[in-house]
Amino acid sequence: MLYAQYSNYTLNFKQPSGTSRGILNTKETWFIVIQDNRRKGIGECGMFRGLSIDDRPDYEEKLRWVCKNIHKGLNPLLDELFEYPSIQFGLEMAFKSLESDDWFTLFPSKFTEFEDSININGLIWMGDKAFMMSQIEEKINAGFNCIKMKIGAIDFTSEIEMLKSIRKQFLVSDIELRVDANGAFLAQEALEKLKYLSEYDLHSIEQPIKQGQPEEMARLCEQTPLPIALDEELIGIFKSKEKQSILEQIKPQYIILKPTLIGGFRGSREWIDAAKSKNIGWWITSALESNIGLNAISQFTYTLNNSMPQGLGTGGLFTNNFDSPLQVKNGKLHYNSKSSWSLKNDQFTF
Repeated sequence: MLYAQYSNYTLNFKQPSGTSRGILNTKETWFIVIQDNRRKGIGECGMFRGLSIDDRPDYEEKLRWVCKNIHKGLNPLLDELFEYPSIQFGLEMAFKSLESDDWFTLFPSKFTEFEDSININGLIWMGDKAFMMSQIEEKINAGFNCIKMKIGAIDFTSEIEMLKSIRKQFLVSDIELRVDANGAFLAQEALEKLKYLSEYDLHSIEQPIKQGQPEEMARLCEQTPLPIALDEELIGIFKSKEKQSILEQIKPQYIILKPTLIGGFRGSREWIDAAKSKNIGWWITSALESNIGLNAISQFTYTLNNSMPQGLGTGGLFTNNFDSPLQVKNGKLHYNSKSSWSLKNDQFTF
């Protein structure tokens, strides 16, 4: 017999973090724990306020419903929860955890055995020019060879100056630069801005205009001098045929997959299959989950054998995160199996 309970948890940022959705000081998340007569499993439902399609008033009510109906099993629940991708992901994680001998090894591999690592990009948070430049220098000194810079928070001229400064010091062979506009450009000005940005040997730009403008985005992807990656554009598209259709219409160069926002492992695999069928590149990104969610995303990502730098967090943003074996060294994410989790199996007892 299966039982389940959920719990709310607030992650506190070490310092206020600038995003396209404003300055963040805290990040809500939810954990769901399932158990049978022998063991427990834990999953994180990391719904993101203001971004997740399941940011809706009945979210906790749906978590309660899931706990009452946990006896239905994973796949039937996933089918009923297609409008709640973060809960889908938390359930997938929890059932994988239940099967694990140690609660946290969800996808055994050379990664979890500390024999291999995952290339990741260094994330530069929004802020004034001096703050962003200091972050860039820090990431380069820490051994990252791929940097992702969020743009659209300060004036475009200053952002161009930063890119120019970086490229004066580091060639494209030294540092791969990705930028993320989070939909900051107006459709009528986007192409011109992409032309300016393309002068600095950028790898790609994420979501140059707001999602929900497929005709405009398709035009941009056709004419762009700089590869475009869809990010927010994927949120809220649930059916496989719809995923195929949007990629066929827009024809992006890349898509970026955030499992928490698109339906977990199953939703991510559907997008990957659709992208591969159309020769569209892809990579995985975390979305401010705790180390419990980041652990699941990282282990899953490793199994996909994508050699591109992935957009995985480092777990070091929060003051009250759970200590884990996840470590970043020289721009790579490692799972140090000699380290241990601070979270104990009996910590989530209801």
